Amino acid sequence: MSQQPKTPKKAALPILPGEWLGILGGGQLGRMFAHDAQAMGYRVCILDPDDSAPAGMAADRQFNADYDDEVALQQIATLCRAVSTEFENVPARSLDMLASSGCHVAPSSAAVSVAQNRVAEKKFLASCMDETGIAPAPHWVIEHADDIANIPARLLPGVLKTARMGYDGKGQVRVDSKEDVSAAWEGLKKVPCVLEQRLALAYEISALVARGCDGGMASYPLARNIHRNGILHLTEAPAQGVEEELARKIEEATRIVAARLDYVGVLCVEYFVLEDGSVVANELAPRPHNSSHYTMDACATSQFGQQLRAMAGLPLGSTAMRGHALMLNLMGDLWFPDGAQTFPEGRREPPWEALLTIPGACLHLYGKSEPRPGRKMGHVNFVAATPEAVRAACGEALALFGLS
Repeated sequence: MSQQPKTPKKAALPILPGEWLGILGGGQLGRMFAHDAQAMGYRVCILDPDDSAPAGMAADRQFNADYDDEVALQQIATLCRAVSTEFENVPARSLDMLASSGCHVAPSSAAVSVAQNRVAEKKFLASCMDETGIAPAPHWVIEHADDIANIPARLLPGVLKTARMGYDGKGQVRVDSKEDVSAAWEGLKKVPCVLEQRLALAYEISALVARGCDGGMASYPLARNIHRNGILHLTEAPAQGVEEELARKIEEATRIVAARLDYVGVLCVEYFVLEDGSVVANELAPRPHNSSHYTMDACATSQFGQQLRAMAGLPLGSTAMRGHALMLNLMGDLWFPDGAQTFPEGRREPPWEALLTIPGACLHLYGKSEPRPGRKMGHVNFVAATPEAVRAACGEALALFGLS
């Protein structure tokens, strides 16, 4: 692969049903995208080195290769009219190569690159402050031992996060002192990190926006998230208890961020609302997002259908909700109710039949053959006319699964 990408060719839009679309990444996000794309008559190919990838089971074709494999990328460029990614850590040069070969790549490598590195991400969010009025979390970049000695006292206690590759609580360490930071940085192999001040968090908000090739945007209702062990547990939409003025500010800030990135596709921006009522921008996800899976059953256009529309140059769909929704992540722990992680003795299939008697319950499993604690195996959406009804339905499921 050349060091300098060629000038991208202009892809002809719109791309109509019957054409091939490509997804880099074979996880559950790619799988759910394939389902929506095939429902509209498109054919989907996946690039993933794992021959048992969930998306590969649903796609029309899979290339088993690494994300920087030149031969596989050229095959995808020849086959597909448009390509997207289901996770942000695909090499930017791979996206550039596809674009230079005439594929419509959405989002672009430039936009994805910002979200691949927490240092670049914080810098970008800070550059948007004059327009959004929302700053990133107070932070300090650590690339050398001297950086630890110079940490401002106000940033401790904090959370040390790797600049790259951390997700679902991975690559993150809570620290209380400079000595803790030094030990944690050592444990993280001294890779570049960002120290974030530990904030008095009231709750977390996900803001999802779709932006088309023409710059048009469609915003989804804000969603409110609850985490367990650093992994998303529940998402409620529309978010309850958010003041109208704050909701407008977050929605507008998200649109500004998308425009500043010249973004095409579905973009999720996570925000922390603090106990004092202020808000900070946490991170960007340049793809469909776990917290927005509720859109599959609760919205006129799911986040995956919206990603398809954006990358194909089609009109964006309605984001109107059919009611109130709660999304519950189904973790691999559910397959081991007694805590014994032995195969096959300790494994028990969760009570799906009982779950599906709950009004408004919509089950989505990802086709992963091996459940493991902490592994996302699926999710269930609950949709009802009122917040009270949807919470009652979700409460039944939590009791059924033995979750408090």
